[in-house]
Amino acid sequence: MFSEDELLPLSGLQHLVFCERQWALIHLEQQWGENRLTAEGRILHERADSDTCELRDGVRIWRGVRIRSLQLGLAGRADVVEFHPQSDGTAGPFPVEYKRGRLKSDVSDLVQLCAQAMCLEEMLAQPVPAGALFYGRNRRRLAVTFDESLRATTVSIAQRMHDLFRSGHTPSAVYQPKCDRCSLLEICLPGSAARGKSASQFVRRCTRLCRQDQPQGDVR
Repeated sequence: MFSEDELLPLSGLQHLVFCERQWALIHLEQQWGENRLTAEGRILHERADSDTCELRDGVRIWRGVRIRSLQLGLAGRADVVEFHPQSDGTAGPFPVEYKRGRLKSDVSDLVQLCAQAMCLEEMLAQPVPAGALFYGRNRRRLAVTFDESLRATTVSIAQRMHDLFRSGHTPSAVYQPKCDRCSLLEICLPGSAARGKSASQFVRRCTRLCRQDQPQGDVR
Protein backbone atom coordinates (compact mmCIF):
# COMPACT_ATOMS: atom_id res chain seq x y z
CA MET A 1 0.00 0.00 0.00
CA PHE A 2 1.22 3.48 -0.88
CA SER A 3 0.53 6.71 0.97
CA GLU A 4 -1.23 9.68 -0.63
CA ASP A 5 2.14 11.44 -0.95
CA GLU A 6 3.57 8.54 -2.95
CA LEU A 7 0.92 8.49 -5.68
CA LEU A 8 2.21 8.90 -9.23
CA PRO A 9 0.24 10.12 -12.28
CA LEU A 10 -1.80 7.30 -13.77
CA SER A 11 -1.27 8.82 -17.22
CA GLY A 12 2.41 7.96 -16.88
CA LEU A 13 1.63 4.29 -17.51
CA GLN A 14 1.17 4.98 -21.19
CA HIS A 15 4.41 6.96 -21.38
CA LEU A 16 6.28 4.14 -19.62
CA VAL A 17 4.97 1.41 -21.92
CA PHE A 18 5.88 3.48 -24.98
CA CYS A 19 9.39 4.31 -23.74
CA GLU A 20 10.97 4.38 -20.29
CA ARG A 21 13.19 7.30 -21.31
CA GLN A 22 10.14 9.28 -22.45
CA TRP A 23 8.50 8.63 -19.07
CA ALA A 24 11.63 9.79 -17.21
CA LEU A 25 12.01 12.96 -19.30
CA ILE A 26 8.38 13.89 -18.57
CA HIS A 27 7.97 12.76 -14.97
CA LEU A 28 11.50 13.09 -13.57
CA GLU A 29 12.97 15.95 -15.59
CA GLN A 30 9.67 17.81 -16.20
CA GLN A 31 10.30 18.05 -19.95
CA TRP A 32 7.48 18.30 -22.46
CA GLY A 33 7.07 18.82 -26.16
CA GLU A 34 4.00 18.83 -28.37
CA ASN A 35 3.43 17.72 -31.93
CA ARG A 36 0.32 17.21 -34.03
CA LEU A 37 -0.48 13.87 -32.40
CA THR A 38 -0.29 15.14 -28.82
CA ALA A 39 -2.23 18.31 -29.73
CA GLU A 40 -5.06 16.30 -31.25
CA GLY A 41 -5.11 14.00 -28.21
CA ARG A 42 -5.16 16.97 -25.82
CA ILE A 43 -8.13 18.54 -27.59
CA LEU A 44 -10.01 15.24 -27.53
CA HIS A 45 -9.39 14.86 -23.79
CA GLU A 46 -10.40 18.45 -23.07
CA ARG A 47 -13.81 17.67 -24.52
CA ALA A 48 -14.12 14.51 -22.42
CA ASP A 49 -12.72 15.94 -19.14
CA SER A 50 -15.49 18.47 -18.68
CA ASP A 51 -16.52 17.64 -15.07
CA THR A 52 -20.13 17.13 -16.10
CA CYS A 53 -22.79 14.51 -15.50
CA GLU A 54 -25.77 13.50 -17.59
CA LEU A 55 -28.36 10.75 -17.75
CA ARG A 56 -28.78 9.06 -21.13
CA ASP A 57 -31.03 6.03 -21.73
CA GLY A 58 -30.84 5.08 -18.06
CA VAL A 59 -27.05 5.31 -17.98
CA ARG A 60 -25.50 7.98 -15.76
CA ILE A 61 -22.39 9.43 -17.42
CA TRP A 62 -19.71 11.25 -15.40
CA ARG A 63 -16.85 13.04 -17.19
CA GLY A 64 -13.45 13.94 -15.77
CA VAL A 65 -13.72 11.65 -12.73
CA ARG A 66 -10.86 11.91 -10.22
CA ILE A 67 -9.60 8.47 -9.24
CA ARG A 68 -6.78 6.93 -7.22
CA SER A 69 -5.49 3.60 -5.93
CA LEU A 70 -3.31 3.18 -2.85
CA GLN A 71 -2.56 -0.38 -3.92
CA LEU A 72 -1.20 0.65 -7.31
CA GLY A 73 0.15 3.98 -6.06
CA LEU A 74 -1.57 5.92 -8.84
CA ALA A 75 -3.87 8.92 -9.14
CA GLY A 76 -5.46 10.68 -12.08
CA ARG A 77 -8.67 11.28 -13.94
CA ALA A 78 -10.90 8.98 -15.94
CA ASP A 79 -12.22 10.58 -19.13
CA VAL A 80 -15.66 9.05 -18.69
CA VAL A 81 -17.21 6.65 -16.18
CA GLU A 82 -20.63 5.29 -17.08
CA PHE A 83 -22.84 3.74 -14.44
CA HIS A 84 -25.00 1.05 -16.01
CA PRO A 85 -28.15 -0.21 -14.23
CA GLN A 86 -27.77 -3.74 -12.85
CA SER A 87 -30.42 -6.39 -12.24
CA ASP A 88 -30.00 -6.02 -8.48
CA GLY A 89 -30.83 -2.32 -8.62
CA THR A 90 -27.26 -1.07 -8.31
CA ALA A 91 -25.24 0.82 -10.93
CA GLY A 92 -22.11 -0.83 -12.31
CA PRO A 93 -19.15 1.45 -13.18
CA PHE A 94 -17.83 1.21 -16.75
CA PRO A 95 -14.75 3.36 -17.59
CA VAL A 96 -14.31 4.76 -21.09
CA GLU A 97 -10.93 6.17 -22.18
CA TYR A 98 -10.75 8.51 -25.18
CA LYS A 99 -7.90 8.13 -27.71
CA ARG A 100 -7.24 10.11 -30.86
CA GLY A 101 -6.03 7.39 -33.24
CA ARG A 102 -6.39 3.65 -33.30
CA LEU A 103 -5.47 0.70 -31.06
CA LYS A 104 -1.69 0.63 -30.58
CA SER A 105 0.52 -2.36 -31.14
CA ASP A 106 1.62 -2.26 -27.49
CA VAL A 107 -0.53 -2.63 -24.36
CA SER A 108 -0.38 1.03 -23.29
CA ASP A 109 -4.05 1.84 -23.96
CA LEU A 110 -5.24 -1.39 -22.34
CA VAL A 111 -3.06 -0.91 -19.25
CA GLN A 112 -4.18 2.69 -18.74
CA LEU A 113 -7.84 1.68 -18.91
CA CYS A 114 -7.31 -1.33 -16.65
CA ALA A 115 -5.61 0.87 -14.05
CA GLN A 116 -8.65 3.15 -14.09
CA ALA A 117 -10.89 0.15 -13.48
CA MET A 118 -8.74 -1.03 -10.57
CA CYS A 119 -8.87 2.47 -9.06
CA LEU A 120 -12.67 2.46 -9.30
CA GLU A 121 -12.86 -0.98 -7.72
CA GLU A 122 -10.80 0.18 -4.77
CA MET A 123 -12.72 3.42 -4.34
CA LEU A 124 -16.24 2.06 -4.81
CA ALA A 125 -15.74 -1.47 -3.45
CA GLN A 126 -17.42 -2.78 -6.60
CA PRO A 127 -16.14 -5.10 -9.31
CA VAL A 128 -15.36 -3.46 -12.64
CA PRO A 129 -15.09 -6.34 -15.11
CA ALA A 130 -15.06 -4.34 -18.35
CA GLY A 131 -14.66 -0.94 -19.97
CA ALA A 132 -14.07 0.54 -23.41
CA LEU A 133 -11.58 2.52 -25.47
CA PHE A 134 -13.09 5.18 -27.74
CA TYR A 135 -10.95 6.02 -30.77
CA GLY A 136 -11.56 9.43 -32.31
CA ARG A 137 -10.25 8.53 -35.77
CA ASN A 138 -13.01 6.03 -36.55
CA ARG A 139 -15.32 7.10 -33.71
CA ARG A 140 -15.73 3.50 -32.56
CA ARG A 141 -15.61 1.85 -29.17
CA LEU A 142 -13.43 -1.15 -28.46
CA ALA A 143 -14.75 -3.26 -25.58
CA VAL A 144 -12.08 -4.37 -23.09
CA THR A 145 -12.37 -7.15 -20.50
CA PHE A 146 -10.12 -6.80 -17.48
CA ASP A 147 -8.92 -10.38 -17.17
CA GLU A 148 -6.26 -11.65 -14.77
CA SER A 149 -3.48 -11.39 -17.35
CA LEU A 150 -4.18 -7.71 -18.08
CA ARG A 151 -4.49 -6.93 -14.38
CA ALA A 152 -1.15 -8.61 -13.63
CA THR A 153 0.51 -6.65 -16.44
CA THR A 154 -0.94 -3.41 -15.07
CA VAL A 155 0.35 -4.12 -11.56
CA SER A 156 3.80 -4.96 -12.93
CA ILE A 157 4.06 -1.76 -14.99
CA ALA A 158 2.86 0.38 -12.08
CA GLN A 159 5.53 -1.19 -9.87
CA ARG A 160 8.18 -0.57 -12.51
CA MET A 161 7.16 3.09 -12.63
CA HIS A 162 7.59 3.43 -8.88
CA ASP A 163 10.99 1.70 -9.07
CA LEU A 164 12.17 4.17 -11.71
CA PHE A 165 10.79 7.10 -9.75
CA ARG A 166 12.68 6.03 -6.62
CA SER A 167 15.89 5.60 -8.60
CA GLY A 168 15.64 9.11 -10.06
CA HIS A 169 17.52 7.80 -13.11
CA THR A 170 16.72 8.68 -16.71
CA PRO A 171 17.45 5.70 -18.99
CA SER A 172 19.88 6.15 -21.86
CA ALA A 173 18.54 6.95 -25.31
CA VAL A 174 18.19 4.10 -27.77
CA TYR A 175 16.92 5.04 -31.21
CA GLN A 176 13.98 3.05 -32.57
CA PRO A 177 11.64 3.77 -35.50
CA LYS A 178 8.88 4.82 -33.07
CA CYS A 179 11.12 7.70 -31.91
CA ASP A 180 10.16 9.64 -35.06
CA ARG A 181 6.57 10.09 -33.84
CA CYS A 182 7.53 11.04 -30.28
CA SER A 183 6.82 14.65 -29.27
CA LEU A 184 10.07 14.67 -27.25
CA LEU A 185 12.28 13.74 -30.21
CA GLU A 186 14.13 17.09 -30.24
CA ILE A 187 14.62 16.95 -26.46
CA CYS A 188 15.63 13.29 -26.24
CA LEU A 189 17.91 13.32 -29.34
CA PRO A 190 18.11 9.52 -29.53
CA GLY A 191 20.34 9.69 -32.60
CA SER A 192 23.11 11.60 -30.82
CA ALA A 193 22.49 10.81 -27.15
CA ALA A 194 22.33 7.06 -27.56
CA ARG A 195 24.45 4.69 -25.51
CA GLY A 196 28.10 4.81 -26.48
CA LYS A 197 27.98 8.49 -27.48
CA SER A 198 28.97 10.12 -24.21
CA ALA A 199 29.96 13.74 -23.68
CA SER A 200 33.51 12.71 -22.78
CA GLN A 201 33.88 10.87 -26.08
CA PHE A 202 32.61 13.94 -27.92
CA VAL A 203 35.18 16.17 -26.17
CA ARG A 204 38.02 13.74 -26.92
CA ARG A 205 37.01 13.59 -30.57
CA CYS A 206 36.90 17.40 -30.87
CA THR A 207 40.30 17.70 -29.15
CA ARG A 208 41.83 15.17 -31.52
CA LEU A 209 40.45 16.97 -34.58
CA CYS A 210 41.76 20.32 -33.31
CA ARG A 211 45.23 18.88 -32.86
CA GLN A 212 45.16 17.49 -36.39
CA ASP A 213 44.28 20.94 -37.75
CA GLN A 214 47.17 22.69 -35.98
CA PRO A 215 50.25 23.46 -38.16
CA GLN A 216 53.19 21.22 -37.44
CA GLY A 217 56.52 22.79 -36.38
CA ASP A 218 59.76 22.36 -38.33
CA VAL A 219 61.48 19.06 -37.82
CA ARG A 220 65.24 19.54 -37.31
